[in-house]
Amino acid sequence: MCLGIPGKIIHIEDKGDLQRTGKVAFGSVHKEANLSCVPDAQVGDYVIVHVGFAISKVDDSEAKKVFEYLEEMGELEIEKGDKG
Repeated sequence: MCLGIPGKIIHIEDKGDLQRTGKVAFGSVHKEANLSCVPDAQVGDYVIVHVGFAISKVDDSEAKKVFEYLEEMGELEIEKGDKG
C-alpha cells in the first residue's frame, strides 16, 4: 500500500505546460515535487504528495495531525523550528 504524505511548499518554480515544480518540506526533509495537479497551491500551503506528485491541498490542522501520528510511530523526526 502506498500513502500520500503531507508536506509544506517552501518554493515554487513554474516553467509552464505541466512543469510546475517545487520544494516541499516533510518535517526536516525537503524534496522536489511536481505541483501541476494543484495549480492553486502557493508557498506555505500543505499538499499531499504521492510518488513525487502533489495530488491535493490539505489544511494546516490536518497536516499537523498526520505529522503527530507519524512522530508517535517513530516514522518522522521533526526539527524544532520551521524551515519553511
